[in-house]
Amino acid sequence: IQTLGVLYHFWATFVTPAVILLLFGWMLLNGYSLVVATYGVWLWWDWDSPYKGAYASRYFLNLRIHKWFTGYFPLSIHPTSQLPADKNYLIGFHPHGVISISAYNFMSNGTGLMDRFPNINFHLCTLVGQFWMPLRREWFMMHGLINCSKESLKYVLGGPKTGEAAVLVVGGAEEALDAHPGKHVLTLKNRKGFIRLALQTGAHLVPCFAFGENDLYLQAENEKGTFLRRLQTYFKNIAGFSPPLFHGRGIFNYNVGLLPFRHDLNTVLGAPIPVEKTENPSQEQVDELHAQYMKQLTQLFEEHKNKYGVPEDNHLVIH
Repeated sequence: IQTLGVLYHFWATFVTPAVILLLFGWMLLNGYSLVVATYGVWLWWDWDSPYKGAYASRYFLNLRIHKWFTGYFPLSIHPTSQLPADKNYLIGFHPHGVISISAYNFMSNGTGLMDRFPNINFHLCTLVGQFWMPLRREWFMMHGLINCSKESLKYVLGGPKTGEAAVLVVGGAEEALDAHPGKHVLTLKNRKGFIRLALQTGAHLVPCFAFGENDLYLQAENEKGTFLRRLQTYFKNIAGFSPPLFHGRGIFNYNVGLLPFRHDLNTVLGAPIPVEKTENPSQEQVDELHAQYMKQLTQLFEEHKNKYGVPEDNHLVIH
């Protein structure tokens, strides 16, 4: 049942694009052009929804299959502080991992997060192109996902409504290439755009670290400077996403496949860092808040690492 829960998410995320394209092609060739045209009208009318906070559905967020998914690892979240509903929050999620499975904490109630924070609307951010695929875009938005553009984040965090939380996987495609078991390498030192956006909107910054995320897959050795890493970086610069070479387990075997290995996943949600709204922040203000954020994230990692299986001599490496 738990494996079925993982397959459901993998199907929705990775398989449905091909299925949907085949379905629409079949309908066009078999006299269902009006159906396709009707959806096209809806798509035109609804195109801006990923920029406008989406339309999360409590029904979809509470589907039983999310419990099956989180039970597979198991996946848990551990808040260390309250999130008052009179503020908005920009949550920095680390590390990216191969495919950010721990980020599923924020796109369902499978771990009970939304029961703990009933007055907070969580929006997991993903690439703009993820919302170009028909039908799957609606599935994403009914689970609260929005795109990670500046326009989208400012709409959610900078408006009059409070109790909004955007979850941004800060390290992105570059950090995915450093996702190796037992290592905790972050791409963060020069990532300051989210800091500036927090200042512009007044959203409080919340560091978040997912212990175990880098242990879900085995990735080919690709140290910086190797031919493989240069090839992956070249592809990333062109396509906007990285192509990690990895494997996990299969459905009926435990050695080879694309399913993640079973491994405890513990996501620790840190305390908010107060941010005063500054429409035109100076570089000095951005640098100061960025340094404070990195310090609090590092402290969060050090305080909880022993509890979640990280050796005492293993520390964060921030690039």
